[in-house]
Amino acid sequence: MKKHRILLKDVDLVYSSVAYKERSIKTLLGNLVKANGQKPKVQDVHALKGISLEIRQGERVGLLGHNGAGKSTFLRMVAGLYPISAGTRVVEGTVRSLFDLSLGFEPDATGRENILYRGLLLGLSPAFMRSIEEEVVDYADLGEFIDYPIKTYSAGMQVRLAFAISTAVGGDVLLLDEVIGAGDANFMAKAKRRILDLVEQSEILVLASHDLSALQSLCNRGVVLHHGHLVFDGSIREAVDTYRRVNGVAA
Repeated sequence: MKKHRILLKDVDLVYSSVAYKERSIKTLLGNLVKANGQKPKVQDVHALKGISLEIRQGERVGLLGHNGAGKSTFLRMVAGLYPISAGTRVVEGTVRSLFDLSLGFEPDATGRENILYRGLLLGLSPAFMRSIEEEVVDYADLGEFIDYPIKTYSAGMQVRLAFAISTAVGGDVLLLDEVIGAGDANFMAKAKRRILDLVEQSEILVLASHDLSALQSLCNRGVVLHHGHLVFDGSIREAVDTYRRVNGVAA
């Protein structure tokens, strides 16, 4: 039986601050052309610095750190969305990630059409997406809006559909980043139950969250990031203590 794991050796991830800060081409071009005709100095962002660790099959890892510590970058790097600048990254197993749930939608297409589109982005086949379409529609519970364009949806409706699609199938390696930020109370409760089911089914879990009690209940290992550095890797209880000490957070 194949073992699943994540192996990182001296991983660095560097990207341009221009790509990070500018939200539109118009803003980017405007900032590049100054009154004196000079371009602003571009400083690279060293987001992850010399990260080395191995996560083995069966482990449940909590990822802790202040805002900007590198947690989301770490998860996206493991998922293969961000290329590393140096070092070695090995991920063995099917990866399923839950973050940026609203990304990947075609606003002019209907919710039903977007089930297929988003499934393709997740690496799933058209035939498979068609086979689970009604299950996704039922879970999202959008009524007649499932056949309306996505641009007519509220933020909460988009999250519900994206969550229903992204969690319709599990993976060996489950990467979670806070996960849910919108939806009514009934959907939130339903979503939490499904997440727990996915956690149970996964071989490896990496969960980034500011909810320390959730981390301690779901995880047995904790990794603390601080300004892109890995500053602690050990038991989840000690990781929480380290996070609090490093960031001056009261118990």
